[in-house]
Amino acid sequence: MTRRSLAHEEVNDEAAPPQAASVNMTAYVHDALSEMIMSRKLRAGDRLVEQKLAHQLSSSRTPLREAMQRLEGEGLLRKTANRSYVVRQVDMREYLQSLRVRKILEAEAAALAAGRVSGEALAEARESVLALEKLTPYDTQAHWASDDMVHGLFLDACGNTIMADILRDLRVTTRLFEIAQLAERLGPDSREHLAILDALERGDSEGARKAMADHAQSLFDFAIGTIS
Repeated sequence: MTRRSLAHEEVNDEAAPPQAASVNMTAYVHDALSEMIMSRKLRAGDRLVEQKLAHQLSSSRTPLREAMQRLEGEGLLRKTANRSYVVRQVDMREYLQSLRVRKILEAEAAALAAGRVSGEALAEARESVLALEKLTPYDTQAHWASDDMVHGLFLDACGNTIMADILRDLRVTTRLFEIAQLAERLGPDSREHLAILDALERGDSEGARKAMADHAQSLFDFAIGTIS
């Protein structure tokens, strides 16, 4: 992929930082850059130009650099040999390998979390899934938000912080790859997410394990189908 400078990217007016003195500029810049990456305003391989970013985000260099360091630690950015940052690029092989690991570990996390998630949290997640299906036009960011909510439920409730941290890192990897045909996943994702939520609500560990494993396999098969 040809790397493009951020000089060709624009940040919409909504990205302007609040004027309140209490604003944490590093957190603001971090969130703004993360949104730009996830919405593909910044694409895989794009180089981040500090001067341009500082101007667009009304930030000084220090919080900008701190934010980029955080994003590197979260797996969204990579530092090059000349110490500049680029958006991390995930290829098909890394994506599929990550899904294989998620199928095992995330299924275990779902099994551990069964019966340990509050009814209120489950109802909120279910509502987000059902609302997403009715949303017109389709909204990529809403899809991601619902996905994060469902998976976050059992990662938070599995009781194994090491496993949860590993899985959050893997979800960053797979999310960076999943974009081109994401709208086509709306129906399958919704059905599979509801199956996971149903099992969690029943306290059915083996059902939750199977529902999550089936979901990961569905994502794997879908990816293979896009290149066959």
